[in-house]
Amino acid sequence: MNLFFISLIEKYQKNISPKIKPDCRFAPSCSAYAILSLKKYNIIHALLKIIIRIARCTPFTPHGTVDYP
Repeated sequence: MNLFFISLIEKYQKNISPKIKPDCRFAPSCSAYAILSLKKYNIIHALLKIIIRIARCTPFTPHGTVDYP
């Protein structure tokens, strides 16, 4: 199951992400963080961490590099 989500994220990184203006406030980016989480944790725990990470990335917050695990 994790490999399925990893492949989806890699397709996003290759096909969609280059067409979007880079404006990420996190390092690593949310998609890279999602892949790391999916490799490290089980699917439920990884999805919860990914959802929390993406929820913190809103257009109304100040941008810049923030290194949250």
